[in-house]
Amino acid sequence: MGFKLVHYDYSIWVYSRDEVRIIIPVYVDDMTIAAKSKQQYESVRDELAKHFKLHELGPTSFLLGVHIERDRSKHSISLSQRQYIIDVLERFSMSNCGTVTTPLPEQKLSKDIAPKTPAEIEYMKQVPYKQLVGALMYLAIATRPDIAYAVGVLGRFSSNPGPTHWKAAKHLCRYLQGTKDFRLTYAPDPKSPELFTTFCDADHGGNEDNRRSTSGMVVKMGTGAISWASKLQPFVTLSTTEAEYIAAVSAGQEIMWLRNLFTEFGYKFDAPSSLYIDNQSALSVANNPKHHGRMKHLDLRFY
Repeated sequence: MGFKLVHYDYSIWVYSRDEVRIIIPVYVDDMTIAAKSKQQYESVRDELAKHFKLHELGPTSFLLGVHIERDRSKHSISLSQRQYIIDVLERFSMSNCGTVTTPLPEQKLSKDIAPKTPAEIEYMKQVPYKQLVGALMYLAIATRPDIAYAVGVLGRFSSNPGPTHWKAAKHLCRYLQGTKDFRLTYAPDPKSPELFTTFCDADHGGNEDNRRSTSGMVVKMGTGAISWASKLQPFVTLSTTEAEYIAAVSAGQEIMWLRNLFTEFGYKFDAPSSLYIDNQSALSVANNPKHHGRMKHLDLRFY
């Protein structure tokens, strides 16, 4: 039919010729057809029907647990997982819990607060900690960048969680109870002339157990986030400059992948993509090689 498999994501097929661009992501036997006009969509659907037995479900409203809403007057599309959150809260007996305003409690979490007494050990054997963190992980990667850090922190203690860790996991459930109507909304942003822009940040030595830093990154397209990550860095950094610089490298890798992906979708880039960092010394290192002497112990991959 003229579709090409996207090299940078093997679950997507693209037809791009002249002014016609059609994108089909595939998940097992579920296909979503994205086209600029209904006529293009119907043409692809009819051609596919000649080769496969199709069951047409109409405009996409739910996809893999994600609710999709459109506002054609504003040229916007919104993604949310309200029902998924309700189901998770009910599954873990938190349906009627109160609400809090932060994803994590103020107390720092570490391995030192693992269960110590026989009573605590026996109590934690009855607690579905891993199951709850696993259920929240899908939220964190699908539509809720605001809980990405919290879920990442909770996941560090899955092998031996204590009562305080369990309390923190339930704290996150209470946060979701009060924010279950949050959604990602994508619409044109006249203030951003680029196809997408990226922001990165890092704490320094924020992990209480091994003093490693956490990298944070978010990519914004139009008015909404399309990619984000909160990940522990691979080794201990000696300064805030190092931590921020390594976070920027991870963000740069995501930028390169997105540029390659969108190029295969049919978009063209005639300029670099912006990466925003809030650390002046990290910017100095990136701009002027003479500053590299301060970080000459870093591996070549970071340069």
